Amino acid sequence: MTPAAPVLPVAVRTDFRDARALYELSLPFIRTGALRARTPADYRHAADTFLVVRGAAAPDACAALRPLPPSPGHPPTGVLHNLCVRADRQGLGLGGLLVTATLAHARRTALTAVVTATTGNGALFRRHGFTEIPATAAPPPWTAELDSSRGSRLFRHLL
Repeated sequence: MTPAAPVLPVAVRTDFRDARALYELSLPFIRTGALRARTPADYRHAADTFLVVRGAAAPDACAALRPLPPSPGHPPTGVLHNLCVRADRQGLGLGGLLVTATLAHARRTALTAVVTATTGNGALFRRHGFTEIPATAAPPPWTAELDSSRGSRLFRHLL
């Protein structure tokens, strides 16, 4: 008997039915300040912007891609946000899988740049072709939304 091939994680689109699970997955990161505070209603409203890696009972990881409004001097840009991986699933490549899937989704939707902000060192984003940028190089509608007190570093990937 041939052993079954391992099941590889896949990032899939989600919808409003996953809103509560997205909120619960994100809550530990909200509590530490790694993610901005959002309510369950925020996740219901934006659930269709998320990609998830499904676990046995709930998502193991998630990330969202939201198109930004057009901004003079900037290409069509989306913001990758709310990237988080359940604590017991970290270190397995799920974050990288989601970044790759998000960039592929951005290409399919005719975006030509993706920006993100992190309170961390940005190593994951650098591994996927993002470069750190000053706030002046990012679309103003997005930088206006950022909370400067969080000390986030900004990154951009040109597609």
